[in-house]
This record gives sequence, structure tokens and C-alpha cells, in this order.
Amino acid sequence: MLSLPILVAGWLVAGLSAAARADDQALVTKGEYLARAGDCIACHTNPGGARFAGGLAMATPFGTIYSSNITPDPKTGIGSWTADDFYGVMHTGRFPDGGLIYPAMPFGSYTKVTREDSDAIFAYLRSVPPAHQPNRPHDLRFPFNNRQLILGWRTLFFHEGEYQPDPTKSAEWNRGAYLVDGLGHCAMCHTPINALGGSSESQAFEGGLIPMQNWYAPSLTSNKEAGLGEWSIEEIVDLLRNGVSQRGAVYGPMAEVTFNSLQYLNDADVRAMAVYLKSLGQGSPPGAEVSGIPASESSLLMNFGQTVYATHCASCHATDGRGMPPDYPPLASNPSIQMQSAVNPIRMVLNGGFPPGTAGNSMPYGMPPFAQTLSDDEVAAVVTYIRAAWANRGSPVSSRQANELRTAPLD
Repeated sequence: MLSLPILVAGWLVAGLSAAARADDQALVTKGEYLARAGDCIACHTNPGGARFAGGLAMATPFGTIYSSNITPDPKTGIGSWTADDFYGVMHTGRFPDGGLIYPAMPFGSYTKVTREDSDAIFAYLRSVPPAHQPNRPHDLRFPFNNRQLILGWRTLFFHEGEYQPDPTKSAEWNRGAYLVDGLGHCAMCHTPINALGGSSESQAFEGGLIPMQNWYAPSLTSNKEAGLGEWSIEEIVDLLRNGVSQRGAVYGPMAEVTFNSLQYLNDADVRAMAVYLKSLGQGSPPGAEVSGIPASESSLLMNFGQTVYATHCASCHATDGRGMPPDYPPLASNPSIQMQSAVNPIRMVLNGGFPPGTAGNSMPYGMPPFAQTLSDDEVAAVVTYIRAAWANRGSPVSSRQANELRTAPLD
């Protein structure tokens, strides 16, 4: 017969083990949430491939980069890494052996992630099924295939360090800044990229073309583009979480972010991001843009475009451009229609698209493609019309611009 002390000790050990397992599971659950916030799955999962096994081809102006395997496979993934190794990669942009990581991984943003959150993400990645899939070598042109060049890039554009809260701002604002500037790495698309593949902190969130994707990430600081200073917090929250709001809808790369990441965040975090993003907005409604198209030609485009619009667009977006939000976004007074770059509205007319299917918008209404229906002249005319009608102040576009995007890759 077992003595009472032995029985008590057994219960204590069992209780401690159960508590440890609960703590481990809580850490994994937290890490899964944070990995969602960082949209890790978008780059590290190839369509049709194993989750987080890498191999996704990412075209850049310097060649093609392939994402790495971050499953816990000990040979081809990160199964041999420690939590210290993982934090070092996130924080410094270097492999555990000291090797330099190409900045296609947004370590410039991930360096802001706290050690506590890094450990949670690592615990989650350790819990996913291991996939034995060797990493594919990058296919970069000379001299960009020389990793030592990254040292120069890092000197110019990388600033290591965890996020430091702004004591003059609220806890909610700081949480939003941490998510947007850190895990969310939003500046990676919404900041102009220079010829060296870097960006200046002084131009953060000022918008720019996304290399090789043929989409324009609008400025989040200027209300002339997508600055949210004039939006309500509720409208921003709806757009982030559901992909649609009374103001408009997200398409293209941003739709993927909403689908993979933002729709899974809790109410407090989405609101915190909205508070921070709204604080970035400034400026006034769009002013008249300078156009290289002669005034007489612009007038003809407007007249022709109105006819095309009445035939193909008015049934959804209404003759007065007010649409039927949130299903059919308004075009009148819509900053995304009037941005300096007309890439996005031209792409939408040519290729159509859907907002993401989310829990809050499970059956989104889509925009049909008109590439097979409209000529380059008709596309240029109707985009010119929607950018200038109803007191909109966008500049005209040419048939050449329409043709360039018609023949460009869709991704």
C-alpha cells in the first residue's frame, strides 16, 4: 500500500504537469494569434503546399526570391532552432549562423516585436506539422546574388530595436502602432521603394507602387489618397476586419491581408490599429492633379467615358456615382479613385475582383472584368470619367496606360 506522502506527491506532480501543459497550450494559442497578425502564412505557404513549408516565388526587381520552410522539420525547417535563434532572426535579420537575410523578409518591421511575442510565435511554429521540404535557392541577378551587398542596404535602411511606446500617446494608440509598424509590417507596401529596394523613414506610409505586382499601395498619411483622417473609427474597423465599409472595399494584395490576417484579430486590436491609422491621416480632400493630356482630349475622354459608364457601370455604382455601399462601393468623393496613380482603378476595370470573404462579409459582391469587353480607349475613357465626374479631381488617363496594364502580369 502506498503511503499518504507518496500519494500527495503524485497528485502534486500531476497537478504541476497539467498546469505546465495548460501554460504551453496558452503560449501556442497566443503565438498562433500573433502569427496571424504578422500574416506569416501569406509568404511561407505555397498554394497547394504544406502550411509554412515555404517555396513561394516572390518576384522582385532584382530577381525571384523563394520563401523559406519554417515548419519544425529538423533538416529543412527550423526544428533545430532555439527560441534565442528565432528571436535573433526576427530582431536582427540574420540566420542563427550569422548569415544575412534578404529584406524580402520584413525584419525591418519584425525587429520591433517583443521577445515575449517572438517566443509565443516560435512556440506556435514548433506545434505545426513538420514538412520535409528543402529551401529553394533564390534566383537573383548579378550582383544582387551576392549577400554581402545586404550589409550596405542594412546600413542605409535597417534600424534594429524593439518598439518603444510613445509616452505622450494612449495605450490603445501604442498598441495600434506596435501592430501596424511591427507585426503587420504595413509600411513595407505603403512606403515608396527606391532603386536600392529600401525606403526612408521620413516617407513612411506615403504610398507607392508595389514592385512587380502592378498595384499601387496608397498613401495612408494624405487624405488626398487613402489617408483615414476623415474616416470614423467604425468605418476603418469595418474595412480592416470585413474588407468592406460604407467608404469602400479592399482588393488585390490588401484583400489577401484582410483574408489571411486582419479578420482574425480581436475587437480591441482592430480598434487600436484604426486609432493609430486615423492619426496618420492629414491634409485636405483631393486637389486637381496635373495631367499631360491636352484639355481638348480630356474633354473627349470625359464625354466618351460617360457613355461607357452609363452602359456598363451605372447599374451597380449608380448614375450619380454614389453606389450602393457596402456591396457596391461609391465612386463619387472616393479618394482611392482620385489618387495620383490610376493603376488601381484601371486594373479593377480590366481584371475585376472580389473583396475578401470574411466572417463579417461571407458572400462578397464582386466586380466583373471588362478586359474582353472594352478596348483600351474605352477603359481610358471610363476611368478618366470616374476620376473627374461628381466633383472628383483625379487626372485623366491615356489608352497607353490602359494597354500597359492589360498586358502586365496579374500578380
